[in-house]
Amino acid sequence: MRRALAVGAVAACLALAGCSSSHPSGPADAGASATSVSGTVVVFAAASLKDTFTTLAHEFEQAHQGVKIVPSFGGSDTLAAQIVEGAPVDVFASANTATMATVTKAGDAGAPTDFAKNSLEIAVAPGNPLGISSLADVAKSGVKLALCAPTVPCGAAADKALKAGNITAHPVTLEQNVTAVLTKVELGEVDAGIVYQTDVKTAGDKVAGVDFAEAAQAVNTYPIAVVTTGKNPQAAKAFVDYVLSADGQQVLHDAGFRSAAP
Repeated sequence: MRRALAVGAVAACLALAGCSSSHPSGPADAGASATSVSGTVVVFAAASLKDTFTTLAHEFEQAHQGVKIVPSFGGSDTLAAQIVEGAPVDVFASANTATMATVTKAGDAGAPTDFAKNSLEIAVAPGNPLGISSLADVAKSGVKLALCAPTVPCGAAADKALKAGNITAHPVTLEQNVTAVLTKVELGEVDAGIVYQTDVKTAGDKVAGVDFAEAAQAVNTYPIAVVTTGKNPQAAKAFVDYVLSADGQQVLHDAGFRSAAP
């Protein structure tokens, strides 16, 4: 039943073709040559990659007129579970290596390649009305805190950072992806949320960001791989190659991601 739901979710996304949006044209040499690949490429990517992968997808399509990238974004653990259950996915980009391992150990993806790193930051309301200046501040009485669920990469990283600071937090909500945490902060439903630096940058003036020392102990590495359940392995590999290319890496860098290189 869960396998059917996973496949159905991808089919609905394909039918609607509403998972991507329009962005300025990218380089003409994105990935393989413009005539070498065609067809649909279904990409599952972590929620924190939504803006960058939407841009990457558009640029790749511009360079490969016969290709349609259909991205779907969400919590990496949820996406990984759908892949293992048989969802017809061509590419998976996870927000941490542990979640990718779930897919590779099941034999549902080829060898992954690390393509970016991301660090945590505290998102607060513009102007930081509570004066939050450290990770310990989010654990203070009266501070409404949102975290990702511990099974989600952003939640696992937050837990690691809190343990590094010997801090016990009391979140009022645990969300299934980092976008949901950020939204809670933007709407004023919570006072603070632990998200990625890239999420704070993308939010612009909707939130303010607070750096904290413990984030250095919980840096997430993002891997990407071609999924074996997909229908278009050649185009999938070309898209992965583009993400790893200098042009793809520049898009990620501009969004605030760090290089995956040591």
